[in-house]
Amino acid sequence: MTEQVQFDRHWADRGRRIGNRLGRAIYKVQVLHPDRLPADGPVVLVSNHTGFLDGPVVFCLAPRTVHFLVKRSYFKSVWGRILTGVGQIPIEQRTGDREALAIAKSLLADGHVVGIFPEGTRGAGTVESAHQGAAWLALQTGATIVPAATLGTRGTGSGRESWPKPRSPIAISFGEAFDLPDFKGVPGRQKLTLATEEIRTRLVEQVQAAVAETGLQLPTDAPPPA
Repeated sequence: MTEQVQFDRHWADRGRRIGNRLGRAIYKVQVLHPDRLPADGPVVLVSNHTGFLDGPVVFCLAPRTVHFLVKRSYFKSVWGRILTGVGQIPIEQRTGDREALAIAKSLLADGHVVGIFPEGTRGAGTVESAHQGAAWLALQTGATIVPAATLGTRGTGSGRESWPKPRSPIAISFGEAFDLPDFKGVPGRQKLTLATEEIRTRLVEQVQAAVAETGLQLPTDAPPPA
């Protein structure tokens, strides 16, 4: 375990089990294709982002502990001790937080799973754009990438701060793991741009596949499919 992230493995595993049971007691949960997340080795897990519950849902239902990059302000709230205890990574958004990325890179070097919402903030979940952090980490470490779609974590037509009603269906669907191309001969900045678009495209495809497989829809502030 890296010295840069202090967390209790037992605490994290116990938190995941409790969250899994609680989530299944409150909601109708579907976990699709968890076997697509490699059982070991470094993984950058990318997910779309529509509701507050996205991070907890993925953390509690994924077959491995996921260390998410989480907005730093949450660590100053009542959730702070929990987030720290289960090994989440505080990040200052929109600043290219080098410390947070260095911690994530170190975790990947130790063979862990790092979770990122490439959209950067909650929205329609259609992944119309993506930040470059996930691509940078994958290029730097050679980590495998797994796209995951979360659906139902915000009630359709409700505000972005709202939670789904009890017994509502929630789904997480894992996509096929993939590695980035070599991009041989491509300059660094262009390589990062191409890698980001590759990740964004794969995540869009996974979201669309999850919608088709589950019948669950994205929130109504999402634009209609092209």
